[in-house]
Parts: sequence; structure tokens; C-alpha cells
Amino acid sequence: MEVLIKEDGSKGFAMARENSKRAGIMTYSITSPELIIIDHTEVEPAFEGKGVGKVLLYKIVEMAREKNIKIIPLCPYAASMFKKLDDIKDVLKA
Repeated sequence: MEVLIKEDGSKGFAMARENSKRAGIMTYSITSPELIIIDHTEVEPAFEGKGVGKVLLYKIVEMAREKNIKIIPLCPYAASMFKKLDDIKDVLKA
């Protein structure tokens, strides 16, 4: 599965594709050079239960670490994952 991150102005997204089919997307808002807000996660029905949301989240977390930015997870899925996964809490905005 390949994951692409793209940003345009104050918005960004991570999109997962498998065999040239969209598997899912996680969108975020860029509030400053040091902060993003994950606002939506959507997984295509054919890919539900295959960990696509987690793959998208980890890609955004990886990008946040590289850019030294923090994340506010407003999206219910992302918020629940930040509560469950200790290995990504370093990028969580306190």
C-alpha cells in the first residue's frame, strides 16, 4: 500500500492507494508551521478492517516528526488512536 501526503495552503491530506485504487484518506488543517489538526478519516468500504486508518495516521505522525510539529486529533478515529497508542503520543499537542 502506498501513502501520499499532499498539502495545499492551509489544508493537507494523506491518501492510501492499493493497486491504483483509493483505500482511504485522512485530512488535516495546518494552523501554523508548528501545528496541524487531523479533522477527518475516511476508509473505502472495500478496505475496511484492513488497518488503512492506522497506516494513514502513522504516515502523518512520521511527517509531523520530520517537521517537528504537533497534532491535535479532532477526528474521532484519530483521537481514539492517540489514546490507545503510546508510540505516537510524542507528537500530540498537550
